[in-house]
Amino acid sequence: MYPLRNANYFSRLSYIPVISKIIGKEVFDRRGLTAVQTQVYCIIRNEEKVVCSAVMSGPSDGLEADGVAESGEAFSNSNQQRLSITTALKWIREHLSPMLQGFNPTDQTNVDKLLSDFFMARYLEHKDSLNIEKEDGLRIESVSEAPPQATPTPAPTKDKKGSDKGKKGNSTEKLLPPAEAPVPHLPGAMAVGVISLAVAKTAARLLGEPLYRHITSVRVPQAQSEMHLPVPMITILSCGKNSAGKLNLLEEVILMPSSSQRVREVIGMGFELQCEMRRVLNGSAYKAGPIGVTEEGALQVGFERPEQALDLVTEVCANLALPLGSDLHLAINCAADGLMDYSHGKYEVMSGCHKSPDELVDMYGGLINKYPAITSLIDPFRKEDVDQWERLASVIGQSCCLIADAASNLCPRWSEVQPLPPGVTRVIIRHHSDMTISDLIQSIAEQKETMLAAGSGDVSIVDLAVGSGVSFLKLGGLRGGERMDKYNRLLAIEEELEQEGILGTVLSHNGAREKNSLCQIFPKHLTPEATVTL
Repeated sequence: MYPLRNANYFSRLSYIPVISKIIGKEVFDRRGLTAVQTQVYCIIRNEEKVVCSAVMSGPSDGLEADGVAESGEAFSNSNQQRLSITTALKWIREHLSPMLQGFNPTDQTNVDKLLSDFFMARYLEHKDSLNIEKEDGLRIESVSEAPPQATPTPAPTKDKKGSDKGKKGNSTEKLLPPAEAPVPHLPGAMAVGVISLAVAKTAARLLGEPLYRHITSVRVPQAQSEMHLPVPMITILSCGKNSAGKLNLLEEVILMPSSSQRVREVIGMGFELQCEMRRVLNGSAYKAGPIGVTEEGALQVGFERPEQALDLVTEVCANLALPLGSDLHLAINCAADGLMDYSHGKYEVMSGCHKSPDELVDMYGGLINKYPAITSLIDPFRKEDVDQWERLASVIGQSCCLIADAASNLCPRWSEVQPLPPGVTRVIIRHHSDMTISDLIQSIAEQKETMLAAGSGDVSIVDLAVGSGVSFLKLGGLRGGERMDKYNRLLAIEEELEQEGILGTVLSHNGAREKNSLCQIFPKHLTPEATVTL
């Protein structure tokens, strides 16, 4: 007894743990793609120990945007992926590990500032080298090219009526705004994000608290009397470009539960929806293609028209007596930036069926009028189609909100921040590979209402969502171990907060704040005591 007391007494007098080194390794993530793992070593009571580690996959700006999950193509052998991995490991080994030696891992703000400053310096060097290459190329081009000879312009001829020949009449078709150039990815950027996350996990372990608690203390240093959970968004159906049918428009049909429903109840509801959906699809009423499962864990079904998919969801909810349109709503991820056919200047909403941006406004308005349970549209247009964003916001009014994902223009810290498309009320934020924990917290704080989308990776994204105070968490579907690990983590956090009596208020769909407790009205097939096996 007394030796234990002495040990506890002297442990309080020992030096605070500090970072001794950071080791970077090349590993494979759950998709079989190369990733970077960092291990944080600390000096604890005069002994060097590995405290925690984190893994981050390749560049989320560019490579993942090309659709690893969509097409199944692996980029692990690509030159860009290889360069990014090797550069990140070099940065960790030669620069970042020595620079962070002696830092207190609980000082997340200063750790992130060092990482950001280092990254900014590398970015400016990269930008200068690109500018020099561009200037050299222009100089060589100007010397090699001879000035073109001027060709006389023929005078315009007129017909008998005096009108100009060849002059086209006023066209009703508007010119399509060109697509913005993609933000270039800086090789090695993932070193910044993975070290920041690893240090945060290290601090949480040393402090003996969950990661979400530590993230909350970084965001708000004062002690919190209550914490709220983000509303989970469950993808229940995918009918996008990679499905078997003609329909391209409904990349994701997402269940938006009431904010007063518990996580366990929402997960159970999602499972029953998917089971009933399979049963209905196997019947003769729907001539759908083969039923698959996307990498995001949702059922993938091929349809010819969007009404078929939405009728299916409506029928399934009616069969289960789910209150679609009252306690349950739908969000549609249109992913329109990937539907633009630039050869036609229109969106290919269905195979062989093209719609101009103005025609797409009318199509969305018709769907929302027919299916009032749709309360959110994600990326209904490219971010360049500003006029159509504004017109759609006017058409739908308060009945539906517009959400920006790819159209959010949330550029990296070194770029000029562009305004959001008009009418956007919510923004989806992703934890990109070059974002520190402080960057993520700041990005969320700068927006009125945010959603955090979970990509590939471990369950840390759930802790980040809870700690950073997002309103919604987009986790994908309910298939696959990786996705269910995240849902189980959210469920565990809810139980912890409820046991401690600090499960606070959350943001409802209409912006009001509600107590995060059991729903007052339960569907017939669900009761508060229902147990869901996960």
